[in-house]
Amino acid sequence: MTPTIRVACTGVAIAALLAACSAEQAPPPKPNILFIAIDDLNDWVGPLGGHPQVKTPYMDRLAARGTTFLNAQTQAPLCNPSRTSLLTGRRPTSTGIYGLAPWFREVESLQDIESLPQYFERNGYATYATGKIYHGRFGRAETDTEFQFLGPPAGVGARPEEKLVQTPQNHPLMDWGTFPHKDEDKGDWQVASWAVEQLQGPLNGPQEQPFFLAAGFFLPHVPCYVTQKWYDMYPLDSVVLPEIRRDDRDDTPRFSWYLHWKLPEPRLKFLEEAGEWRNLVASYLASVSFVDSQVGRVLDALEASGHADDTVVVLWSDHGWHLGEKLITGKNTLWDRSARVPLIFAGPGVANGARVTSPAELLDIYPTLVELAGLPAQQGLDGHSLAPQLQDASAPREWPAITTHNPGNHGVRSENWRYIRHADGSEELYDMRNDPQEFENLAGDSQYAEVMADHRRFLPESEQPHAPGSRARVLIYDDGNVNWEGEDVAPTDPIPEI
Repeated sequence: MTPTIRVACTGVAIAALLAACSAEQAPPPKPNILFIAIDDLNDWVGPLGGHPQVKTPYMDRLAARGTTFLNAQTQAPLCNPSRTSLLTGRRPTSTGIYGLAPWFREVESLQDIESLPQYFERNGYATYATGKIYHGRFGRAETDTEFQFLGPPAGVGARPEEKLVQTPQNHPLMDWGTFPHKDEDKGDWQVASWAVEQLQGPLNGPQEQPFFLAAGFFLPHVPCYVTQKWYDMYPLDSVVLPEIRRDDRDDTPRFSWYLHWKLPEPRLKFLEEAGEWRNLVASYLASVSFVDSQVGRVLDALEASGHADDTVVVLWSDHGWHLGEKLITGKNTLWDRSARVPLIFAGPGVANGARVTSPAELLDIYPTLVELAGLPAQQGLDGHSLAPQLQDASAPREWPAITTHNPGNHGVRSENWRYIRHADGSEELYDMRNDPQEFENLAGDSQYAEVMADHRRFLPESEQPHAPGSRARVLIYDDGNVNWEGEDVAPTDPIPEI
């Protein structure tokens, strides 16, 4: 017979035992999220090495303590569809959001989508936002349900009395340069200040619930206005211009012109004739350095708050920007200068000083943050978590990155190749290892037929048409007819020179 063993426990011992058991069973605390968005920022940042002169010490510092994706791609080379895709976790081909409108909540079939900040709020997070997170005014009304607490919206801030540069279409945003004003007068300074105030105030020290703080910066979006001290960092006589080829568009399909047929962003031809190319490049670089300093103010405040070790930081841009490459300026293309973006993660669960060369997509941010926060997986997302690459930069990834600009126009970016298929069936292929400037279109060379076929299989099998209310920079191709912004375009029409 097995003897009965009795143990006498005091109240103190029982309490200690219960406390120990409770500690073992309690889930780990959820990390905070610092979500930093930058508008129109291409790879001209230190961690990506896109320009030899750029100075971005704070992004450099963030990359040193985190993981940089060297081949991150936007899902759309335009603000509204890119941000909609990222914040809903769905591709433009899934939502029908391809242009600067509509706001996706205005589309009946999309009203029930649970956005990234809404998902975090439902899972116990306090959500804050300031600046440009969604596009323009969208998501900033008094009835906003995207974030719980809202700071100042995005804005240019101080402007000169008159435009500094008279561009062909003279659009008010198409301007750049310096004029007398203060950094404190800029919209991005106000955005950073509000984020800093939250980290110094309600988010400082121990919290009853984790926070999701989003800060969206406007620059280097045009107008690229900078104060003199930033402009002086890039003297015009020594600024390095992008590498170009005068015949660069000779081997690209005519359809590639339709994607930016008559946009207000001027062509390289105008910049050279007006003597403005160096001024634009210097102003863009100066804008990047200024916005880097504002990112630094927020990161310094995070450090001072005591939350640097328990906060996941993600920094991203919605799309890139041409500054003469492919003989144009602006975005709205399926090439790397427009589609490739900075993407940096840092914090718990993220390797330090790592660099990932496999492709990543902006819509991967949603499932990645969900996994890093230890939350239940969200259903219905088109992206894939980047957590494996955040732990091991060499971890394999089976999917390429897909960029879409209006129905039928897609870029497929693998680790070594960029494949483009236009709505009329014309194609482009670039060897990104040996031709990172995408000078040589290899699509017509039969020796690359297998590479082309391998990339074609990732093209969307189906795609939604333009959502109701779509407008601005919309291109429709139907049975050989091109309609761009309500204007019919014939294959024989001369390419606009602006």
